[in-house]
Amino acid sequence: MSKHTQAHLTRKIERFRSEDYKQLKKEQMEYYMGAKLLEVGVDPNSVVYRWSMQVSDNNEEWTCSAYWADSKDKLLQEEGA
Repeated sequence: MSKHTQAHLTRKIERFRSEDYKQLKKEQMEYYMGAKLLEVGVDPNSVVYRWSMQVSDNNEEWTCSAYWADSKDKLLQEEGA
C-alpha cells in the first residue's frame, strides 16, 4: 500500500465576515493541518502549503493543501521552481 504524500483541509467561511475573522480562521486551519501532519509522522516544516478559494453564494470555501515527498517534488517541478 502506498503512502499518502498530500493532505487537504477545507472550510466554509461566510463572505460578510471581517478580514480579522478570516485571518484567524486561516491561522486555525494552518495550526490544525500542522497537528494532523505530526500525527501521521510528517514534519510540518518540510511540506509545501498551497491555498485556494472558491466563492459560492454567501460563502467562501477555503482549502489548505499540504504536499510532501513525491507530491512536493512534482508540484514544484510543475510550478517551475
